[in-house]
Amino acid sequence: MRPTSGHVCAKGMKIMTPSLVTPGTHVSTSAECEAGEGTIEIDGKILATTTGMFSIDDGMATVSAGKKIVMPEVGDTVLCEIVKLNEKNGEAQVICIEGKPGSVLPEHLYGQFHVTGIVDRYMHQTADAVRRRDVCRAEVKETSPVLRISFRDRDDCGVLHAICPSCGDVLGADLDGDWNVRCPTCNYQSYRALADNYGAGWEELDQGASVLNNSGKRWGGAAEAMFAKGPAGRATFIAADVREDGRERSYFRFEGESAGKGRRPRNAPGCRLFVGGLPRDVGTEELRALFTEHGDMTDCIVLTDDNGVNRGFGFVTYSDKSQADAAIAKLNGHKINGRKIGVRDADSDDKKGKKEKRSDPEGLKLYIGNLPFKATEENIKAMFDGIATVNGLVIATSGDGKPKGFAFAFIKEMDKGEEIVSKLNGSELLGRRIKVDVSQGGKKGGSRGPKREGNNNSDGKSSRELQALREEQEDAKKRPRRRREKKD
Repeated sequence: MRPTSGHVCAKGMKIMTPSLVTPGTHVSTSAECEAGEGTIEIDGKILATTTGMFSIDDGMATVSAGKKIVMPEVGDTVLCEIVKLNEKNGEAQVICIEGKPGSVLPEHLYGQFHVTGIVDRYMHQTADAVRRRDVCRAEVKETSPVLRISFRDRDDCGVLHAICPSCGDVLGADLDGDWNVRCPTCNYQSYRALADNYGAGWEELDQGASVLNNSGKRWGGAAEAMFAKGPAGRATFIAADVREDGRERSYFRFEGESAGKGRRPRNAPGCRLFVGGLPRDVGTEELRALFTEHGDMTDCIVLTDDNGVNRGFGFVTYSDKSQADAAIAKLNGHKINGRKIGVRDADSDDKKGKKEKRSDPEGLKLYIGNLPFKATEENIKAMFDGIATVNGLVIATSGDGKPKGFAFAFIKEMDKGEEIVSKLNGSELLGRRIKVDVSQGGKKGGSRGPKREGNNNSDGKSSRELQALREEQEDAKKRPRRRREKKD
């Protein structure tokens, strides 16, 4: 909006009473006056280009900025504060441009720098030469598309002021092997890319503080040992002699933890249960709801990976062993979303290698492949009506309970495998042509069953069928599972 107050001068031009405007404000028109300092004419309109007081004097519109806006140029020197550090680059907030008093525009408020532009020395990462809150002098290298700065090419550029990250005291310049700054309070030592006039009085000496940077030299053993430890080796801890005031230390403890050790008390033997075979969509709350009816639980958790995905197992702890035994008796083999779960004593010595092997039904084992996913036990058993007697049927499912498209049938007629296979192989079930063959496992007990002549693992079988055969063979070998570390 245009200011409306004012009076007419001798030339007939309206003189505006000074008023505060911001960039982009429509202050007048070209018919009334000309664009002067702090304004611009666009399509006959006079617009403000800076924040300040607007006025018209002798037909000239001006905006007098409260603080002058300055633009950095390549080669200018800026004072800045380190505000952000990444492994190979960083960012500093510009405080001012030396020799150009005034404010900088937002696009020039932050200068970016690379690890190679800090000091004439190989630096593993930016935090090894500068730290956040360091006040520095830098040279402008680029102004577009972003402001880029460098500390390396001039001795007067670098860190001007640095504080100790341990206690907050000002670091003093002190060359000691790999390190060139030291805290007078807690004796913390580190390295900074120092400017000549780091600290008070350095500019009065023949050699400035930049000589302490050891430019071009290799790192010694002390620094390389610290760099080899990675970010953890560079961590800074508060110095005990500065923080402590003689009072006894007290540490936070979770309820139930023993003092000083920080561990939960061990439960009585038999109270902690391992729950395996959990579907991927089951979380801690679902597990708690399932086990809560069998007693008072002191802990319940479903383990997840780094992405928060259920790892397929969890732990439940009861306050009494009788409650845990009741949960095992009731829920071991219980189905969740079509998948059986296993519940056992998590601390039992015979939890590995002594589990009862899965007991297959008696009879000749047949492989049934290329099944429709919607096929049920009743649909599959109906195929055998009048052909064979089915003692048992196992439909393979994935971790979330969805069918994999194949199954195993155990038939009573042990000596009629070839005849039954010839009748059922290639028949249709729910509009899909299925495959039937004698399983590689054959009869119960691991003996190899009859096999159709001329038909091997790769002859005429789909990739899904071959995968099923591989899974069956691996199951027959019963390979021992890798022992995992026990977690409390």
